[in-house]
Amino acid sequence: MRFVLDNSVTMRWLFGDGSPSDQRYAKQVLAAIDGSNVIVPGVWCLEVANVIARAESKFGLTEARSTEFLHVLDQLQIQIDPETALHAMHDTLQLARRYSLSAYDAAYLELALREGLPLATLDAGLEKVAEKVGAKRFTAVSP
Repeated sequence: MRFVLDNSVTMRWLFGDGSPSDQRYAKQVLAAIDGSNVIVPGVWCLEVANVIARAESKFGLTEARSTEFLHVLDQLQIQIDPETALHAMHDTLQLARRYSLSAYDAAYLELALREGLPLATLDAGLEKVAEKVGAKRFTAVSP
């Protein structure tokens, strides 16, 4: 199984927050990564770093916990798309404009559309737009 991983799911792994169904979905996606080909846009690393930096600064997330989490992410087989920047000022920008998305969210959608892959997301707005444009949501099978 191959799919695009959105940062909204990744951050659930760190914080364990959200509704029970969101937590369940995030756990199922994590379990599905083993043996899957997971891809993220180039902006994913910056989004992960930004959320962690803010959580350390504002919410007391410890550097030790962040380091531990980043080590876990490093162990996962997550491929970073080398072409994100090539599409940023054209296809990604058009998606952001047309659907009132942030450029970051549009990058996940652009990658899913370009590669014909489902998108694993917990971002309701992104999920709604993805459905509208024909990108499927990744459906994880319960372990």
